[in-house]
Amino acid sequence: MRIVTLEEHWTHPAISAAISDTVGAVPRGHEAAFQEGLPHTERLHLLPDLGEARLADMDRHGITTQVLSCLNMFLPADVAPDATRAANDAVARAVREHPDRFAAFATLPTAVPDVAGEELRRCVDELGFVGTMIMGRTDGLFLDDPRFDPILRAAHDHDVPIYLHPAPPPASNTDYDGLSPAVSSAFRLFGWGWHQETAVHFLHLVLAGVLDRYPRLRFVLGHWGEFVPFYLDRLDASMPPRMTGLDRSFREYFRENVFITPSGMFNQAQLRYCVDTVGADRIIHAVDFPMLGNEGAVSFLTDSHLSEADQAKIAHQNADTLLGLN
Repeated sequence: MRIVTLEEHWTHPAISAAISDTVGAVPRGHEAAFQEGLPHTERLHLLPDLGEARLADMDRHGITTQVLSCLNMFLPADVAPDATRAANDAVARAVREHPDRFAAFATLPTAVPDVAGEELRRCVDELGFVGTMIMGRTDGLFLDDPRFDPILRAAHDHDVPIYLHPAPPPASNTDYDGLSPAVSSAFRLFGWGWHQETAVHFLHLVLAGVLDRYPRLRFVLGHWGEFVPFYLDRLDASMPPRMTGLDRSFREYFRENVFITPSGMFNQAQLRYCVDTVGADRIIHAVDFPMLGNEGAVSFLTDSHLSEADQAKIAHQNADTLLGLN
């Protein structure tokens, strides 16, 4: 079975050097969570690799194509344009060298939105990229702030998706404090906090009318939709269109403008629920490599309750259609 995965990360020296609040992939002050032997630490040496080692791991575990995204959180405005351009040019070379194995999401200097919009256009028009991944807030603001309209407009006009990826909640949020350093860090980050943060980010976009202004804009949400599919009934009952003034219900926006991925959370019960709730047509495979390993990515589908037709949709067909692969 051909397998295309969407949330597969890499790092570039210019980006890593420029990020003010991170150390590699680990936010400052949260190293304790990554020193407990968690799965997120086992393969980080593969982050910079866009060649032999990464491809060998993909081959061992049946991954046909990775859509690559450069880790980019809190990139300062003064260095962001040059650093992101260098990273995009680097990953474009890897895609040219291995066109059947890699595709790429653009990394954008979101702190400079006009430049970010133009960089997305360049990446799509000149480099053949298939969308962008944006990691959390910029300067404390969600993407629906008018400042970021050039980014939304470029994605809409070029018919490419925005993968809305988690990032740590603002430092001012103390909800996760008061526990041991490792527990507080994991709670704030990958255990809960950044998933809740991403859910709120997406819902804020909907409530601000972004998908009414840009009805063809598509978002991708990892980790089974960052909680949202499990609350669609509640959202629609609590905030119907007569209250929000929006054109559609939350369920309609989700079914028409969103794709979701498992991000390596290979849980059959969650798969069944999401297929029942949003449909196999809206689910795309993802591992979250190398934070998580490619092991089990194929068997997760082949051992599922899904028909071969639905397995193929999640394995590659939905990605092919959304991203224009093949």
